[in-house]
Amino acid sequence: MPHVHSSPASLYSRQGQRKYLSPDERRRFLRAAARLKRPELATLCLVLAHTGCRISEALALTPAAISKGTIAVRSLKKRGGQVVYRELPVPPELTRILATVHRLDAGDPHRRLWRYSRSGAWRLIKTVMRSAGITSGPHATPKGLRHGFGLHAIRSGVPLHLVQKWLGHASLTTTAIYLQAVGAEEREFAERMWAS
Repeated sequence: MPHVHSSPASLYSRQGQRKYLSPDERRRFLRAAARLKRPELATLCLVLAHTGCRISEALALTPAAISKGTIAVRSLKKRGGQVVYRELPVPPELTRILATVHRLDAGDPHRRLWRYSRSGAWRLIKTVMRSAGITSGPHATPKGLRHGFGLHAIRSGVPLHLVQKWLGHASLTTTAIYLQAVGAEEREFAERMWAS
């Protein structure tokens, strides 16, 4: 059983349930998104999975925020009353898909890409998770997808300060929660310890 933290800055609920998608669940979510017959919902799923942005941040995106290989996300958290944007690297294929599905080069560059309400988008993401075979719990939410992104970045060797920047955290302490989860490297150390 993982160490249970009562603070909101934890990867576990008060009951000890994880609040993040595992690597396998994240892969299954991406596969389920790729199979969707609604391209605009598929792009929302892909943006959330590949940026770790909050669902409200994704829903505020416009064509002007998308450029080849990057997405500029307006942070929900204002620093000293100022509006803050963070530029996030994304797979080039994602910007190509966004350009095709949302016709980024046509129409108003400041129109929203998705017309979903926050609660409607939240329900749709949960539906995609169910279709991916992700069991219900605190991890099977858009926030679980955000946490899964943070863990994926850390496990892929991305430095903590970059993960902090990408997720829009004011404090490195907030980002450090992603060091809580046991990864393959930690298991390897434990297995060596158990063998001796």
